[in-house]
Amino acid sequence: MAVIVKYVVERQGEEKMTFTSRKEADAYDKMLDVAEQLSKALKHAEPKLNENQLETLGFYLASHKEQILNLYKGAEFSPIADES
Repeated sequence: MAVIVKYVVERQGEEKMTFTSRKEADAYDKMLDVAEQLSKALKHAEPKLNENQLETLGFYLASHKEQILNLYKGAEFSPIADES
């Protein structure tokens, strides 16, 4: 019998993702924290977005942090690799 260690990221009692590496689980958890804070900040932006749109946009921005930061540094926009 094999023993497998799994790290589960959970939010408000809901399992979000499972990882085999604690480092990956911690990084994902931190990204979810950032997404939550971005959603709260975007709530005050125009045009007004509904809760689902706020969560989706916050998650997108948080999960593409490096590409977004590069834009702030003056880099040219290039499509993100995991998109079609």
